[in-house]
Amino acid sequence: MDFSVKKLACDAGVFFSRAVQYTEEKLGQAEKTELDAHFESLLARADCTKNWTEKIYRQTEVLLQPNPSARIEEFLYEKLDRKLPYRATNGEILGQYMLEAAKEFGPGTPYGSTLIQVGDCQRRLGGAEREFLQTSSISFLTPLRNFLEGDWRTITKERRLLENRRLDLDACKARLKKAKAAEAKAACEGEAVPDFQETRPRNYVLSTSASALWGEEVEKAEQELRLAQTEFDRQAEVTRLLLEGISSTHVNHLRCLHEFVEAQATYYNQCHHFMQELQKELSSANGDVRYPNSFLVNPRSVRSSSGDASSTVPVNSLSPEAEALQIEEVQPPASGTRKAKVLYDYDAADSSELSLLADELITVYTVPGMDSDWLIGERGNQKGKVPVTYLELLS
Repeated sequence: MDFSVKKLACDAGVFFSRAVQYTEEKLGQAEKTELDAHFESLLARADCTKNWTEKIYRQTEVLLQPNPSARIEEFLYEKLDRKLPYRATNGEILGQYMLEAAKEFGPGTPYGSTLIQVGDCQRRLGGAEREFLQTSSISFLTPLRNFLEGDWRTITKERRLLENRRLDLDACKARLKKAKAAEAKAACEGEAVPDFQETRPRNYVLSTSASALWGEEVEKAEQELRLAQTEFDRQAEVTRLLLEGISSTHVNHLRCLHEFVEAQATYYNQCHHFMQELQKELSSANGDVRYPNSFLVNPRSVRSSSGDASSTVPVNSLSPEAEALQIEEVQPPASGTRKAKVLYDYDAADSSELSLLADELITVYTVPGMDSDWLIGERGNQKGKVPVTYLELLS
């Protein structure tokens, strides 16, 4: 018990000494030992690595699991070291709903058979998503989390210990400086009782001269300073080695990043393959029946996934009757013209079309026999066909 009390008193004294040193440094009343430029750069690099790793980790979590409640549940199961229960992906749930709906509507009907095909594709997409989530979690999220919860905590602990060693070192320097100043003062003034308020109290024999007492105080302060300097240098070296290990962390995270990209590429390739197969199945089932897509940006054509211009496929082409129209012979109707605002720039494909500039206003109208995706546009004395999807019709 006596030892514990002494240790507690000693720890309290050290804490108080550090607090005083820290406060005086903040007030500009005490000197501070500065770290070398290389060490400071290592600290800045480590802080930068931690901050960006944490941001990337959090955002990757959101990307892989947008549902906050699901993320909290996964976190709790992980902390409790329990297996996470099975959770179907959104694609798998959608596919199951479509298959159940097909049974209700009748699998022999066109709608029911199509629901079966699309639902099966959605289930496969959901399975591919599940595999992507598992792979990404193991190859990318786990290494980032291990760094934040393991390596970085160790670095933080050693940095905190280094700061304490620095405060002890600077406190020893301050005591030595005060002791030397008091010794010089005592030597000038002759015999005097030492002012123990300038250093920590000690048991001295007061019959000794003040100069000798201060000399002993200086010697003890120098000894403590050497010990504090040794402890500080040792801790600085340990911290330096940990900070230099950040380079290895970057190499490891780089490898994990490549694995994450590979997992993403595999997942999107699978999705593309499944959707292509679904399109082929629907095309063969529907025969020559085409269902137009009103969400295409370019009304004239879309490119294949290879980006080859030779594989351009027309989407909203004009009807034969409209193609036969001569633009210069088209006259606006007596009523039915409207103003339209151009949303995007458009380059005319031929002389029958009208080039457009974003945000300009033109007059538009339709004529019998034209495809519903096109209008006749007029700007001054210029006239030509314009795509509806590039316009915002005004009242």
